[in-house]
Amino acid sequence: MRLIILGTGVMGKNQLDHFSRIEGVEVVAAVDSDATRLAAFADRFNIKTRFTSLDEAIAWGEFDSATNVTPDRMHHPTTLALLAAGKHVLCEKPLAENYEKALEMTEAAERAGVINMVNLTYRNVAPLQRAREMVIAGEIGTVKHVEASYLQSWLVSKAWGDWRSESTWLWRLSTGHGSNGVLGDIGIHILDFAAYGAATDIDHVFARLKTFNKAPGGQIGEYMLDANDSFTMSVDFANGALGVVHATRWATGHLNELKLRVYGERGGIEVIHRPDGSELRVCVGDDVETAVWKGVDVPPVQTNYQRFAEAVMTGVPQDPNFRHAANIQKVLDLALVTERERRELKV
Repeated sequence: MRLIILGTGVMGKNQLDHFSRIEGVEVVAAVDSDATRLAAFADRFNIKTRFTSLDEAIAWGEFDSATNVTPDRMHHPTTLALLAAGKHVLCEKPLAENYEKALEMTEAAERAGVINMVNLTYRNVAPLQRAREMVIAGEIGTVKHVEASYLQSWLVSKAWGDWRSESTWLWRLSTGHGSNGVLGDIGIHILDFAAYGAATDIDHVFARLKTFNKAPGGQIGEYMLDANDSFTMSVDFANGALGVVHATRWATGHLNELKLRVYGERGGIEVIHRPDGSELRVCVGDDVETAVWKGVDVPPVQTNYQRFAEAVMTGVPQDPNFRHAANIQKVLDLALVTERERRELKV
């Protein structure tokens, strides 16, 4: 598989680290409109072929697949260009800024007949994969209730840098710079975490979003800090279960924590993922009567990067694909409408 990396920021470095370990994958070029950043990246990873525009890379054409790690608002035009050129694409989340654009990308990929995947990275969490298997196998019975949360603390901690002075974080707080806030940034992750783990889709949503004052006048330099910082969401699932999903950047003491609890008529499952590791706990069988939770050892699973490479090399599509990500984007878009109109909406 001949791969190009489109975008050479932090996530580009992370992805290259993963792809470089996969047998059969050759990173043949890097693309970035920032020539200085491109040079530093390509020099560091010994990538000889470099382009400052995607058009140049497509005209060159000596690749069959691309990983798109450009800023969110650039996913739509750049991915469409790659698809038009017949290239397989792994796109960072969110697929697009809204459902309309995500659907256009999905339909273009399906018409082109190429491998299309979205890097919902928490699919790489082995306990989540095992939890889904248990739900599908009926080990906890019919799912009745789901709780999911995504907690970050970078608005109250400098563990990842100072958001007050670093553009890496400031743009995520500004709708004018392409951010849909915590809902758009990590909402897609926790909705996928919840629906995938509970093995059922979301079909109704009602959300509340909150933007807190973070600077005098709500602005730092060119950045108007108007994107949402926290959200709460109540959802109905297609199987009839009720769910509560929430996320925030104000969760002191939680650098980056995803939690999922799935309760069925015969048992419960809990998945916790933190930077230092993941765990799966279950309460099933006789333990239901005594409320005893037990840890479950889970072997590693393939990463999205490995599955994308395998899909390209074998021609067999794998998940999560563009259509799945577009469907989640529809939920996120409707969540914004429910906040504005204060009413539940059917997906």
